[in-house]
Amino acid sequence: MDKKEILNEFSSDPDRYYKVKLFEEQGFVRKSCLKCKRYFWTLDSQRGLCPDDADDTYSFIGDPPTKKRFDYTQAWKEVESFFVKNNHTSVSRYPVVCRWRDDLYFTIASIVDFQRIMGSKVVFEFPANPLVVPQTCLRFKDLENVGVTGRHFSSFCMIGQHSIPNAQGYWKDECVDLDFRLLTEQFGIKKEEVVFVEDVWAGGGSFGSSLEYFVRGLELGNAVFTEFQGELGKHTILDQKIIDMGAGLERFAWITKGTPTAYDCCFGPITNHLFEKIGIDSDSEMLRKYFTAIAKNLEIHDDLIEVRRNAVKTTGLTQDQVNRIITPLEGMYLIADHLRTLIFAITDGALPSNVGGGYNLRMMLRRINGTMDRMNLKLDIDELVDMHIDYLRDTYPELDEKRQDVKTILKLESERYVESKVRMGKMAERLKGKGRAPTVDELITLYESDGITPEYLREIDVISEIPSSFYAKLSDLHQSDKKKDIEQLPLDDIPETEMLFYKDDPMEFDAKVLKVFDKSVVLDRTSFYARGGGQEPDYGTIAGSKVVDVNKHGGVIVHEIDGVIPKQGEVVKCKVDSLRRSNITKNHTSTHILNSSARGVLGSWIWQHSAFKEADHARLDITHHSSLTDKQVQDIENVANNIVAKDMSVTIQNYDRGTAEQKYGFKIYQGGVVPVKSVRIVSIEDFDVEACGGTHVKKTKEVELIKITKTKRIQDGVVRLEFVSGPTAKEYVKQQEIENTKRIQEEKQKEIKDKQREEEKQKAKEKIPILLEQVAAQSSSGTIDEIEINIDKIKSCFTNSKQYDEFFHMNFGKKLVKDNPNSVYVGIFESGPTIRVIAYSGDEASKSKNAGNIAKSVAEVLGGAGGGDAKFAQGGGKDTSKINDAIAKAKSMILG
Repeated sequence: MDKKEILNEFSSDPDRYYKVKLFEEQGFVRKSCLKCKRYFWTLDSQRGLCPDDADDTYSFIGDPPTKKRFDYTQAWKEVESFFVKNNHTSVSRYPVVCRWRDDLYFTIASIVDFQRIMGSKVVFEFPANPLVVPQTCLRFKDLENVGVTGRHFSSFCMIGQHSIPNAQGYWKDECVDLDFRLLTEQFGIKKEEVVFVEDVWAGGGSFGSSLEYFVRGLELGNAVFTEFQGELGKHTILDQKIIDMGAGLERFAWITKGTPTAYDCCFGPITNHLFEKIGIDSDSEMLRKYFTAIAKNLEIHDDLIEVRRNAVKTTGLTQDQVNRIITPLEGMYLIADHLRTLIFAITDGALPSNVGGGYNLRMMLRRINGTMDRMNLKLDIDELVDMHIDYLRDTYPELDEKRQDVKTILKLESERYVESKVRMGKMAERLKGKGRAPTVDELITLYESDGITPEYLREIDVISEIPSSFYAKLSDLHQSDKKKDIEQLPLDDIPETEMLFYKDDPMEFDAKVLKVFDKSVVLDRTSFYARGGGQEPDYGTIAGSKVVDVNKHGGVIVHEIDGVIPKQGEVVKCKVDSLRRSNITKNHTSTHILNSSARGVLGSWIWQHSAFKEADHARLDITHHSSLTDKQVQDIENVANNIVAKDMSVTIQNYDRGTAEQKYGFKIYQGGVVPVKSVRIVSIEDFDVEACGGTHVKKTKEVELIKITKTKRIQDGVVRLEFVSGPTAKEYVKQQEIENTKRIQEEKQKEIKDKQREEEKQKAKEKIPILLEQVAAQSSSGTIDEIEINIDKIKSCFTNSKQYDEFFHMNFGKKLVKDNPNSVYVGIFESGPTIRVIAYSGDEASKSKNAGNIAKSVAEVLGGAGGGDAKFAQGGGKDTSKINDAIAKAKSMILG
């Protein structure tokens, strides 16, 4: 949708779209900017330029327009107090991990809190009307600006002021009046300082007018009036109009403090702590001039490198001042910002990884680590985490609860960064050798494949500057995958199926056939559970024919039949395979139990990534940073079976979605978003509560037993638990016991054999010298202790006696040919399932009797292979039926 076209249309009729009572009451006049032509409303009739183009832009730096001074947390208290006094409900922030939307990883605006997807439409569900919320939002497309511009953050608090215009809510007049009074009455800003700029907003198929409000060039908020849907000119009014006012809390603090940057008043004590570490005076006139120039140049230049260069020139900074003051300052702000973002994200269950939104988190932590390395800062990250949380916990108490989990994840990720630095260094050196800087796409590949950040490459002079498009392109690459197209079936005008599995759930029932197509049947009612939520479908029979698959399409359930297809209109007898259903049901409840057990054992970052439940096996994929140890697996299993043994009640209740979210929080979305208004909540007392459409036992003891059969790390940040429950688990335990018994017996047999082997080895050690003396003394062909001796031009010895093992053959043969260079030795013996041959030939004998040829030829007879050199070789094969042929071959080669 072309926003410029909408703006032109709306601005041509300002009385309809922009004029509000406040403008008339206070005497605001509408002006067109002499430079950019945008329309704005001001009390200064002489003003000719909009806030972006006026000379007073960012003049509040060093000269705030208020006598009141509020930092970040104080500013929120002022905002909250004002709106609560004016009949708004203050709502706690929603998670920054957007679990209720499958098209977003992170919460990017306060209005997202209240948006739910219903089919292809976005609907709004407010827990109160009107309301105000301090919503932490995460955005990663401008990461290169963070720390540099003085006002860009990777996470920020969007003050959300939201209203539905009805008996409780309000529309434009009251909204603008409230926002004006917030600035003038609560924050003490003179009304002449406030300027409103006309704009529009469009997204998700809807659009509306908006009024941005500025003070001295700083946009503090934007009141959006979402009113229409469709295409301009063909649009209609929404059934549910929405006020979506978003204001930056960081900017509210900044406007009252007038500090060089917004960072200086938004990170609490951490800022002064870092200033002391790098030894910079944060309140200097030079910094005020520099960051004012940065702010103004941002409105002129798109390229951040150019913005920075112009600000340096305008302020008259030397290169030494840039290196000694500006660059360290930018690094310090980056550390404070990125760390705050990571605290919020990890608290809300996200993990740094190479998957999805985890890319951004890992990138930020590596930027922190790289900055600390570059500045040679010895910072205690745990101490900085404590400073952030201690400062924020009055506003966001949930951060305090997850303090240790945040530290655990950050420590682990930082250790991985350190481990990767040597490898990164080698790759970077190779890049230097290419003689050209990598392209943006090559930089992205380097980060994705090898974790090499552009900051690191800049630090070691592989690149001179970070391309301004790098972070935006990286962020775009890792948005959620689009949903697959839904299969279209001939189901028009078919009423929704009565789902008996959510009611009395009979395993045998009668039903009427409403539709037949291909091998599929639609019934008016069914107890056959359709595939969904990772649970495999029920099997059984319909009119005697096998049901081999069941799927849900909207509210209609389609059964796939193998056999005679019943006729449309016919009433048929149906029977569900109750044993299969029972086993799947136990596995599904076990999935819930294991998920919460894993969270209790491992940490709050555990979320269900995906799950699969069949009759005889199941798997649960969880979000976790490392492979599981044997102890962790056993601990999870122990907790799970303790829940089973407690025989907890499993209850199922239906709630309005908003009520469920407010009552239980967003942990209910373990299995993903719920695209329906009514949410089915499955509770295992207070141990686990989830939104789930699957089948479940009524008491946990019905699960009988849970056994984890295997775990593995299937991708970065995701670990798979394969498990069984119920009768399958008991059978698994029985088989394990049989295997354990067998293994113990085998170990005992091995111990006996090892002992016998040692005894035989000792006997051989004692026997070999005696036999060698006897062989040496032998002057004619014969046999000594089953060793055949032939004396001709050379002395050859052969044996296939079962009393001799590998140790004997290796040692006896080696010493025989050493003592007598004109001798040959060949031994053939059994070794497990194979027949082995060992051949030695002395220095002189090897000239005519090649040990390698002997071993190779004998092994080939046995169906195997052999090798070695002329003096020593060995080989073997598995064809034990050819043992006599092998012996004959060996003798012929020795004697021939």
